[in-house]
Amino acid sequence: MDSFFFNITNTSYKITKLLDTKKEHVTRVDISNGIVFFDIHLNSSQDQVYHVKNLDRMIAIPVTKKGSFAIDDHIQKKCFEVKENSIDIFISSRQDLSLRIKKETETEIFVLFVADFILKRYLSSDANEVINYLYDNLQDEVSCELMDSHPIDAMSLHIIDKILNTKAEAYMNSIRCEHNILEFMIHRFGLLDMLDDELSDDEICISKTSKNILLRSFSTPPSIQILAHLCATNETSLKKIFKKVYKTTIYGYIQKLRLEKANLLLKEKSLNIGEIAKEVGYKHQGHFSKLFFEHYGIYPKDLLKK
Repeated sequence: MDSFFFNITNTSYKITKLLDTKKEHVTRVDISNGIVFFDIHLNSSQDQVYHVKNLDRMIAIPVTKKGSFAIDDHIQKKCFEVKENSIDIFISSRQDLSLRIKKETETEIFVLFVADFILKRYLSSDANEVINYLYDNLQDEVSCELMDSHPIDAMSLHIIDKILNTKAEAYMNSIRCEHNILEFMIHRFGLLDMLDDELSDDEICISKTSKNILLRSFSTPPSIQILAHLCATNETSLKKIFKKVYKTTIYGYIQKLRLEKANLLLKEKSLNIGEIAKEVGYKHQGHFSKLFFEHYGIYPKDLLKK
Protein backbone atom coordinates (compact mmCIF):
# COMPACT_ATOMS: atom_id res chain seq x y z
CA MET A 1 0.00 0.00 0.00
CA ASP A 2 1.37 3.41 -0.95
CA SER A 3 1.67 6.30 1.46
CA PHE A 4 -1.00 8.91 0.90
CA PHE A 5 1.20 11.71 2.23
CA PHE A 6 4.71 11.34 0.83
CA ASN A 7 3.98 12.91 -2.53
CA ILE A 8 6.54 15.74 -2.40
CA THR A 9 9.91 15.28 -4.06
CA ASN A 10 11.77 18.35 -5.29
CA THR A 11 9.02 20.83 -4.45
CA SER A 12 7.33 21.86 -1.21
CA TYR A 13 3.95 22.89 -2.70
CA LYS A 14 2.48 20.50 -5.25
CA ILE A 15 -0.83 21.04 -7.04
CA THR A 16 -2.48 18.09 -8.82
CA LYS A 17 -5.57 18.67 -10.95
CA LEU A 18 -7.67 15.50 -10.67
CA LEU A 19 -10.51 17.15 -12.61
CA ASP A 20 -10.54 20.55 -14.29
CA THR A 21 -13.40 21.83 -16.47
CA LYS A 22 -15.20 25.15 -16.77
CA LYS A 23 -17.88 24.12 -14.24
CA GLU A 24 -16.12 21.53 -12.07
CA HIS A 25 -12.79 20.94 -10.42
CA VAL A 26 -11.13 18.53 -8.02
CA THR A 27 -7.72 19.73 -6.90
CA ARG A 28 -5.26 18.01 -4.57
CA VAL A 29 -2.65 20.21 -2.91
CA ASP A 30 0.33 18.73 -1.04
CA ILE A 31 1.61 21.44 1.29
CA SER A 32 4.34 19.21 2.68
CA ASN A 33 4.84 15.55 3.44
CA GLY A 34 2.08 15.14 6.01
CA ILE A 35 -0.42 17.88 5.07
CA VAL A 36 -2.74 17.49 2.08
CA PHE A 37 -6.04 19.10 1.16
CA PHE A 38 -8.65 18.53 -1.52
CA ASP A 39 -10.67 21.38 -3.04
CA ILE A 40 -13.78 19.86 -4.63
CA HIS A 41 -16.51 21.59 -6.63
CA LEU A 42 -18.78 19.26 -8.61
CA ASN A 43 -22.12 19.27 -10.39
CA SER A 44 -21.81 15.93 -12.07
CA SER A 45 -24.15 13.64 -14.00
CA GLN A 46 -22.55 10.61 -12.39
CA ASP A 47 -21.18 9.55 -9.00
CA GLN A 48 -17.60 10.60 -8.32
CA VAL A 49 -15.37 8.37 -6.18
CA TYR A 50 -11.91 9.21 -4.83
CA HIS A 51 -9.93 6.54 -2.99
CA VAL A 52 -7.68 7.07 0.03
CA LYS A 53 -5.30 4.22 0.86
CA ASN A 54 -2.57 5.06 3.29
CA LEU A 55 0.06 3.61 5.58
CA ASP A 56 0.06 6.61 7.91
CA ARG A 57 -2.26 7.42 10.80
CA MET A 58 -4.16 10.61 10.10
CA ILE A 59 -7.03 12.95 10.84
CA ALA A 60 -9.42 14.16 8.15
CA ILE A 61 -11.42 17.38 8.49
CA PRO A 62 -14.07 17.72 5.78
CA VAL A 63 -15.86 21.07 5.43
CA THR A 64 -19.03 20.52 3.42
CA LYS A 65 -20.20 23.88 2.11
CA LYS A 66 -22.75 22.59 -0.41
CA GLY A 67 -24.30 19.20 -1.01
CA SER A 68 -23.20 16.11 0.88
CA PHE A 69 -21.00 13.09 0.41
CA ALA A 70 -20.23 9.70 1.92
CA ILE A 71 -17.08 8.17 3.34
CA ASP A 72 -17.04 4.43 2.67
CA ASP A 73 -14.83 2.48 5.05
CA HIS A 74 -13.95 -0.72 3.19
CA ILE A 75 -12.26 -2.26 6.23
CA GLN A 76 -15.18 -1.98 8.68
CA LYS A 77 -17.77 -2.10 5.88
CA LYS A 78 -19.31 1.11 7.23
CA CYS A 79 -20.59 4.27 5.56
CA PHE A 80 -20.44 7.75 7.10
CA GLU A 81 -22.85 10.30 5.64
CA VAL A 82 -21.35 13.79 5.76
CA LYS A 83 -24.03 16.47 5.64
CA GLU A 84 -24.13 19.97 4.18
CA ASN A 85 -23.03 22.89 6.36
CA SER A 86 -20.84 20.78 8.65
CA ILE A 87 -17.19 20.63 9.75
CA ASP A 88 -16.34 17.14 10.94
CA ILE A 89 -13.26 15.49 12.43
CA PHE A 90 -12.49 11.88 11.51
CA ILE A 91 -9.55 9.81 12.70
CA SER A 92 -8.04 6.78 11.00
CA SER A 93 -5.00 4.67 11.82
CA ARG A 94 -5.23 2.52 8.70
CA GLN A 95 -7.19 3.37 5.61
CA ASP A 96 -9.05 1.85 2.76
CA LEU A 97 -11.55 4.64 2.26
CA SER A 98 -13.54 6.17 -0.58
CA LEU A 99 -14.95 9.68 -0.78
CA ARG A 100 -18.18 9.18 -2.73
CA ILE A 101 -20.03 12.18 -4.11
CA LYS A 102 -23.52 11.57 -5.43
CA LYS A 103 -24.54 12.64 -8.91
CA GLU A 104 -26.80 15.55 -9.85
CA THR A 105 -26.12 17.60 -6.75
CA GLU A 106 -23.91 20.67 -6.60
CA THR A 107 -21.16 19.85 -4.15
CA GLU A 108 -18.52 22.14 -2.68
CA ILE A 109 -16.14 20.50 -0.21
CA PHE A 110 -12.79 21.27 1.40
CA VAL A 111 -11.08 18.24 2.98
CA LEU A 112 -7.91 18.56 5.04
CA PHE A 113 -5.76 15.50 5.78
CA VAL A 114 -3.07 15.72 8.47
CA ALA A 115 -0.70 12.88 9.38
CA ASP A 116 -0.21 11.96 13.02
CA PHE A 117 3.50 12.81 12.87
CA ILE A 118 2.46 16.42 12.21
CA LEU A 119 0.27 16.35 15.33
CA LYS A 120 3.17 14.83 17.26
CA ARG A 121 5.17 18.03 16.74
CA TYR A 122 2.63 19.94 18.83
CA LEU A 123 1.95 17.51 21.68
CA SER A 124 1.65 19.22 25.04
CA SER A 125 2.79 18.29 28.54
CA ASP A 126 -0.90 18.74 29.42
CA ALA A 127 -2.50 15.40 28.57
CA ASN A 128 -5.93 17.07 28.46
CA GLU A 129 -5.14 19.19 25.40
CA VAL A 130 -7.08 18.30 22.27
CA ILE A 131 -3.91 17.59 20.23
CA ASN A 132 -2.89 14.93 22.75
CA TYR A 133 -6.44 13.56 22.81
CA LEU A 134 -6.61 13.13 19.02
CA TYR A 135 -3.05 11.79 18.77
CA ASP A 136 -3.67 9.21 21.53
CA ASN A 137 -6.84 8.01 19.81
CA LEU A 138 -4.91 7.62 16.56
CA GLN A 139 -2.58 5.12 18.21
CA ASP A 140 -5.45 2.63 18.46
CA GLU A 141 -6.27 0.42 15.50
CA VAL A 142 -9.25 2.26 14.04
CA SER A 143 -9.99 2.39 10.31
CA CYS A 144 -12.41 5.33 10.52
CA GLU A 145 -14.15 7.06 13.41
CA LEU A 146 -16.11 10.31 13.65
CA MET A 147 -14.77 12.32 16.61
CA ASP A 148 -16.75 15.56 16.36
CA SER A 149 -19.17 17.52 14.19
CA HIS A 150 -20.06 21.23 14.19
CA PRO A 151 -21.91 23.56 11.82
CA ILE A 152 -19.80 25.74 9.53
CA ASP A 153 -18.94 29.16 10.95
CA ALA A 154 -17.74 32.42 9.39
CA MET A 155 -14.23 32.20 10.87
CA SER A 156 -13.65 28.74 9.38
CA LEU A 157 -14.72 29.96 5.94
CA HIS A 158 -12.44 32.98 6.30
CA ILE A 159 -9.37 30.81 7.03
CA ILE A 160 -10.24 28.27 4.31
CA ASP A 161 -10.49 31.14 1.84
CA LYS A 162 -6.92 32.13 2.77
CA ILE A 163 -5.76 28.51 2.30
CA LEU A 164 -7.41 28.14 -1.12
CA ASN A 165 -6.12 31.48 -2.35
CA THR A 166 -2.45 30.80 -1.61
CA LYS A 167 -0.81 31.29 -5.01
CA ALA A 168 1.42 28.53 -6.31
CA GLU A 169 4.10 31.03 -7.35
CA ALA A 170 3.94 33.12 -4.16
CA TYR A 171 7.08 33.71 -2.14
CA MET A 172 7.35 31.07 0.63
CA ASN A 173 3.91 29.79 -0.40
CA SER A 174 4.29 26.47 1.43
CA ILE A 175 5.01 28.19 4.75
CA ARG A 176 2.18 30.68 4.20
CA CYS A 177 -0.31 27.91 3.46
CA GLU A 178 0.86 25.71 6.34
CA HIS A 179 0.54 28.70 8.67
CA ASN A 180 -3.09 29.16 7.57
CA ILE A 181 -3.76 25.43 7.97
CA LEU A 182 -2.39 25.51 11.52
CA GLU A 183 -4.65 28.50 12.21
CA PHE A 184 -7.61 26.50 10.91
CA MET A 185 -6.68 23.48 13.07
CA ILE A 186 -6.37 25.65 16.19
CA HIS A 187 -9.79 27.16 15.52
CA ARG A 188 -11.50 23.84 14.74
CA PHE A 189 -9.90 21.91 17.60
CA GLY A 190 -10.95 24.67 19.99
CA LEU A 191 -14.59 23.74 19.36
CA LEU A 192 -14.11 20.19 20.64
CA ASP A 193 -15.06 19.52 24.28
CA MET A 194 -13.39 16.64 26.16
CA LEU A 195 -14.28 15.04 29.48
CA ASP A 196 -11.58 13.86 31.87
CA ASP A 197 -11.62 10.08 32.41
CA GLU A 198 -11.06 10.59 36.14
CA LEU A 199 -14.28 12.54 36.75
CA SER A 200 -16.78 11.09 39.19
CA ASP A 201 -20.33 10.27 38.09
CA ASP A 202 -21.66 13.26 40.07
CA GLU A 203 -19.13 15.62 38.44
CA ILE A 204 -20.05 14.36 34.98
CA CYS A 205 -23.76 14.76 35.71
CA ILE A 206 -23.42 18.29 37.10
CA SER A 207 -21.08 19.46 34.33
CA LYS A 208 -23.26 18.06 31.53
CA THR A 209 -26.47 19.42 33.07
CA SER A 210 -25.02 22.90 33.52
CA LYS A 211 -23.56 22.90 30.02
CA ASN A 212 -26.86 21.86 28.45
CA ILE A 213 -28.69 24.62 30.32
CA LEU A 214 -26.17 27.21 29.13
CA LEU A 215 -26.35 25.93 25.56
CA ARG A 216 -30.09 26.67 25.59
CA SER A 217 -29.91 30.03 27.37
CA PHE A 218 -26.47 31.64 26.84
CA SER A 219 -27.95 34.90 25.49
CA THR A 220 -29.93 35.34 28.73
CA PRO A 221 -28.30 32.87 31.14
CA PRO A 222 -29.55 32.14 34.66
CA SER A 223 -27.61 33.43 37.65
CA ILE A 224 -25.02 31.12 39.23
CA GLN A 225 -27.39 30.61 42.16
CA ILE A 226 -30.27 29.51 39.92
CA LEU A 227 -27.96 27.41 37.73
CA ALA A 228 -26.63 25.60 40.81
CA HIS A 229 -30.20 24.94 41.98
CA LEU A 230 -31.12 23.52 38.55
CA CYS A 231 -28.08 21.21 38.78
CA ALA A 232 -28.98 20.07 42.33
CA THR A 233 -25.78 21.43 43.86
CA ASN A 234 -24.46 24.59 45.52
CA GLU A 235 -22.70 27.56 43.89
CA THR A 236 -19.21 26.73 45.20
CA SER A 237 -19.33 23.11 43.99
CA LEU A 238 -20.81 24.11 40.63
CA LYS A 239 -18.07 26.66 39.92
CA LYS A 240 -15.33 24.25 41.02
CA ILE A 241 -16.66 21.32 38.95
CA PHE A 242 -17.33 23.46 35.87
CA LYS A 243 -13.78 24.87 35.93
CA LYS A 244 -12.33 21.36 36.38
CA VAL A 245 -14.26 19.91 33.45
CA TYR A 246 -14.30 22.73 30.89
CA LYS A 247 -11.07 24.51 31.89
CA THR A 248 -12.84 27.87 32.12
CA THR A 249 -15.26 29.76 34.35
CA ILE A 250 -19.00 29.70 33.79
CA TYR A 251 -18.85 33.31 32.62
CA GLY A 252 -15.97 32.46 30.27
CA TYR A 253 -17.97 29.57 28.83
CA ILE A 254 -21.03 31.79 28.29
CA GLN A 255 -18.84 34.26 26.44
CA LYS A 256 -17.37 31.45 24.33
CA LEU A 257 -20.87 30.23 23.40
CA ARG A 258 -22.01 33.75 22.54
CA LEU A 259 -19.04 34.41 20.27
CA GLU A 260 -19.35 31.00 18.58
CA LYS A 261 -23.03 31.72 17.86
CA ALA A 262 -22.11 35.15 16.53
CA ASN A 263 -19.54 33.46 14.29
CA LEU A 264 -22.32 31.27 12.85
CA LEU A 265 -24.68 34.23 12.37
CA LEU A 266 -21.96 36.19 10.53
CA LYS A 267 -21.79 33.37 7.98
CA GLU A 268 -25.49 33.82 7.15
CA LYS A 269 -25.07 37.57 6.44
CA SER A 270 -28.76 38.23 7.18
CA LEU A 271 -28.17 40.46 10.23
CA ASN A 272 -25.97 43.50 10.78
CA ILE A 273 -23.34 43.67 13.57
CA GLY A 274 -25.64 45.41 16.05
CA GLU A 275 -28.41 42.87 15.49
CA ILE A 276 -25.99 39.97 15.92
CA ALA A 277 -24.64 41.48 19.15
CA LYS A 278 -28.15 41.71 20.60
CA GLU A 279 -29.06 38.24 19.35
CA VAL A 280 -26.24 36.63 21.35
CA GLY A 281 -26.73 38.72 24.48
CA TYR A 282 -24.56 41.86 24.18
CA LYS A 283 -26.24 45.25 24.57
CA HIS A 284 -23.38 47.29 23.07
CA GLN A 285 -22.03 46.64 19.59
CA GLY A 286 -18.62 48.11 20.41
CA HIS A 287 -18.15 45.82 23.42
CA PHE A 288 -19.19 42.81 21.33
CA SER A 289 -16.75 43.72 18.52
CA LYS A 290 -13.90 44.13 21.02
CA LEU A 291 -14.55 40.71 22.60
CA PHE A 292 -14.88 39.08 19.17
CA PHE A 293 -11.51 40.50 18.09
CA GLU A 294 -9.85 39.34 21.31
CA HIS A 295 -11.19 35.81 20.76
CA TYR A 296 -10.74 35.40 16.98
CA GLY A 297 -8.14 38.02 16.03
CA ILE A 298 -10.45 39.66 13.49
CA TYR A 299 -13.33 42.13 13.77
CA PRO A 300 -16.84 40.85 12.96
CA LYS A 301 -17.32 43.58 10.34
CA ASP A 302 -14.38 42.12 8.37
CA LEU A 303 -15.99 38.66 8.33
CA LEU A 304 -19.31 40.15 7.28
CA LYS A 305 -17.62 41.63 4.19
CA LYS A 306 -16.44 38.21 2.98
